[in-house]
Amino acid sequence: MPSRRMAPDGGDYAFTGMDNMTTRAMGPAAGWHWLKQGINLGRHNPKAIFGAVALVALVALIPSVIQLVLTQGLKLTPETVLSVVGLTTLLSIVVYPLLIGGVLRVIDASENGRPTHAAAVFDTFKPGHDAGRLIGFGVLLTVLYIAAFVAVIGLFGKDFFGWYLQVISTAMQAQAPSPAVLPAMPEGLGLVMAFGVLVGLFFGGVYTIGFGQVALGGRGIGEALVDGVKGTMKNVLPIVVAAIIVIIGFIAIALVFALVGMLVAVIGSLLHPTVGLILLAPLYIGFLLVLYVVMFGAMYFMWRDVAGQDAAVPHNQVEV
Repeated sequence: MPSRRMAPDGGDYAFTGMDNMTTRAMGPAAGWHWLKQGINLGRHNPKAIFGAVALVALVALIPSVIQLVLTQGLKLTPETVLSVVGLTTLLSIVVYPLLIGGVLRVIDASENGRPTHAAAVFDTFKPGHDAGRLIGFGVLLTVLYIAAFVAVIGLFGKDFFGWYLQVISTAMQAQAPSPAVLPAMPEGLGLVMAFGVLVGLFFGGVYTIGFGQVALGGRGIGEALVDGVKGTMKNVLPIVVAAIIVIIGFIAIALVFALVGMLVAVIGSLLHPTVGLILLAPLYIGFLLVLYVVMFGAMYFMWRDVAGQDAAVPHNQVEV
């Protein structure tokens, strides 16, 4: 029998942590299916979905603001900048898993007709809402990702970290840095980037499926990791398809956004340069908000199809 637990909104989660837990393999077209559902996310409860994602996006900006203030305002050295980045990253490792778990639960409640609201995204910060497992899984995945990335650099990159420090130092010292003043790229950078993309895709799949298992599937940290690895290995093709569509779509949308933004900025600047910036800000914020909604929606639907018990499985599921 599946275990059930009371949800923060008064309903209950039908946890998929049961004896015959398994993951499913989907056909290549599932990658497009997840993105399409992510685009349509919010039709049931747009106030809760967009509100929750907006809160997550707002919190996500805090580390960047801290870094900007400390680096630009205090003119710190490159080594100190890395320390600041490290500290804010450690804070993010603790906070982000709770936010991701919270937004996944808001989406799940909305998709299943349970009452929810935007502020429910913070319920995972409260005692008894699996904060420990969410943080633990996030920390574990971060450690594994860093280890994999360092391994890639060690195998294919030559003096990559030294080059990175030089880039930061040059960028801070120059008012308008150009490729001519930046240090030469280290040997093997192309291979590092190529394998880095592969590592990123793999861990993106593990992260998505595993977090869904922790937040919605009632799984332990180790169980969620195993489910994430198995589910990712079974769904390499749809993950690659989704990544390709995202890259192409992002480039196309970014070009359209840039053209529209330039037009708005020019029109506003006819009155005053500040007016152009004021008119451009809502477009930029709205663009980021939509990207966040689609991203979290695709995460949820990917988890639901691959590992969720009550998945609305597309017609191209592959039996394994």
